[in-house]
Amino acid sequence: MAFFLLLVMLTSCAASPQDLSGKMFTFPEKTNTARVELMTPRDNFTAVTVCLRFFTDAKRDHPLFSLATPSKDNDFLIFRHATKDAINVFARNSYVAYTEHEYKLNMWHSLCATWDSESGLVQLWFDGQPSIRKYTNAGSNIQGRTIIILGQEQDSHGGGFDLNQSFVGMLSDVHMWDFTLPSCEIQKYMEELNFRPGNVLSWSALEFQKTGQVLLDNKEMICY
Repeated sequence: MAFFLLLVMLTSCAASPQDLSGKMFTFPEKTNTARVELMTPRDNFTAVTVCLRFFTDAKRDHPLFSLATPSKDNDFLIFRHATKDAINVFARNSYVAYTEHEYKLNMWHSLCATWDSESGLVQLWFDGQPSIRKYTNAGSNIQGRTIIILGQEQDSHGGGFDLNQSFVGMLSDVHMWDFTLPSCEIQKYMEELNFRPGNVLSWSALEFQKTGQVLLDNKEMICY
């Protein structure tokens, strides 16, 4: 009987790919526990592209995507710095800040961020508009056991969550690639057309583990 119960527990904790098309994660409250861990066996990246959609009313700092390795807690982080009205994109613990975006509350936004280790260049796309490319860090790959978190910002590998930096709102359509996605493909993502799904993380075949008060719901659509 004990073995059977252990088997059930292990099975319930195991993640298997799910098609989340038309779905969203809802983070309904400020907390330092609620999160979604996105699973990937990949542990070496020479380049990264991350795209996602989000909806929030948070006027304070909050993360949109947090990737940590044992050596770098902000190996790839997309973070809203509210006090400076900026979106910070971190690569290998260094960051660049993007301002002058209409980061309006209580509406859906689409965001993509790219980084290339060879050039060190970062670029941000926000609601269909590309930014200039900025330099942040070059010459070293993202390496080591990868932990990817939605809803919290990692100040240590898989932990160090801050209540006042938690995400409150909805997240959807998360994709990640191990290369710099061409601008035409990013534009297709922005316009919700057919695009090349992420080869590291794909919303249509996502392995994930929820912890705490996180809901998986149908994505809210605008009715005409």
